[in-house]
Amino acid sequence: MDRRLPVVFRIHMLSSAIVLGLLPVALSLRFRRLLHRRIGWLLGAFVVAGGLTALPVAIFSYSWWPARAGFFVQGVVWLWLFYAAVAAIRRGDRARHAHLMLAMAAVTTGAVWFRVLTGSAILFDLPFELIYSASAWIAWLVPLVLVLRNAERLDAWAFRRPLASPQPIG
Repeated sequence: MDRRLPVVFRIHMLSSAIVLGLLPVALSLRFRRLLHRRIGWLLGAFVVAGGLTALPVAIFSYSWWPARAGFFVQGVVWLWLFYAAVAAIRRGDRARHAHLMLAMAAVTTGAVWFRVLTGSAILFDLPFELIYSASAWIAWLVPLVLVLRNAERLDAWAFRRPLASPQPIG
């Protein structure tokens, strides 16, 4: 892809990698409103850049069509979840915002799981094209389904304030 769409592909890879790095920061700052909001908007800019560039990368990929479709749909879902999360917080619906952002985070981890799955296919000498195409869907759909199925349990995490740091004795 780097030869076919060098600028678009590099923007996609860099933006998406930055999102992977910023997501834990944004989630950990969820109770520090101003910092969370600022990191969130920065994260959002990279989600939009990574998501929009994912679409042409998927279309013009050399991959078999099921893999290209998986990458394309992942990009669309990623962008939609971000948009819906922003709309929810603008309405003041913190719970919906939290659910949608955790779902977006799950879709984001697909980049990591995809590499684990395809690397395993190489390691175990499995049929690469088939595994590659299946992984383009499985890598982000499974984490998304797990987050959606466990939304109530995740609420406890999302809205529970961390314990205060213990005070030194003496």
